[in-house]
Amino acid sequence: MTDLKRIVRDSEALLFDSGEALGDGARQTRALLGQTVEAAKAACQRLEEKAIVRAQAADKVIHAHPYESAGIAAAVGLLIGLLMSRSRPK
Repeated sequence: MTDLKRIVRDSEALLFDSGEALGDGARQTRALLGQTVEAAKAACQRLEEKAIVRAQAADKVIHAHPYESAGIAAAVGLLIGLLMSRSRPK
């Protein structure tokens, strides 16, 4: 997410720095880049909103079922540990 924001910020800076010293083809490209940057900003905003909603839902489930959540987390950790130990050459 941070990388996407950095790309959008850098692209905006490029758009503003390019100014009016461009030909017609470059102006069209600049306009297209501007549209793409706006679409990327909107997509980033939607992703952030979805992530917040899902994190809040997960928080509610964990608070409603703390022991089950801890048991599932321990079981998943054990399974990952077993799988990692099996994949190492002896």
